[in-house]
Amino acid sequence: MTPHDATPRAAGRPDARRCVPQAVLLDLDGTLIASRDGIIACLRRALAELGYTIDPAADLDWVVGPPLPDIMARLLAEFGDDRVEAAVQAYRRNYEASGMMESPLFDGIAGFMHDLAATGRRVLLATSKPEHLARRILEMRGLTGYFHGFYGARPDDSGAEKPELIARLIETEAIDPAHSVMVGDRRYDISGAHANGMRAIGTLWGYGGRAELEEAGADALATSPHALLAEIERQLVRAEVHP
Repeated sequence: MTPHDATPRAAGRPDARRCVPQAVLLDLDGTLIASRDGIIACLRRALAELGYTIDPAADLDWVVGPPLPDIMARLLAEFGDDRVEAAVQAYRRNYEASGMMESPLFDGIAGFMHDLAATGRRVLLATSKPEHLARRILEMRGLTGYFHGFYGARPDDSGAEKPELIARLIETEAIDPAHSVMVGDRRYDISGAHANGMRAIGTLWGYGGRAELEEAGADALATSPHALLAEIERQLVRAEVHP
């Protein structure tokens, strides 16, 4: 059959080969918002309520990313205490009262979200933070309209582990993980995506750093929100060729 014998596709009708439920999954802390200072301040206040003082010189960058109960268990272990739930509740009170206000957008994120939305990609939030808190943070910063769905920990902090959270998102949204991409700043984001057969991009302006992200096996690294937009498109195109 010659090219002239082929029936042309109707204008505006998508090629069936490209009808793949793609999505871009975005982490929150360390990816969209600079939450480190607010989180650490609330952790210090929470432990103070339990009678403990965290060493002012302690390096606490590691607290951004893991599920909150895991963070509290590790901090309390230094004092031989196991009151994880009490510490979690104290943190929540402090975070909702003030910590959320101490988490500005990273430079360039507002423009990135606008440009990402313009691509028509399906955008979903995937955070270990409780979903209701994540929504409030995005609402305060005028970003909720850019998202097609919000996924985070449940109110009791269950479901915060990234492999489980991403699996739940994939099932609920009916997306194809092989044709989607996760974006985050910590190894948890990378390993959670890979556990579900999804590509992952590491953000170097967050709190994990190049060494952590490379060791976790990130498929690509982005040095800025502007560079991230191009890398997302690059990874999704590669996924179409080599899912």
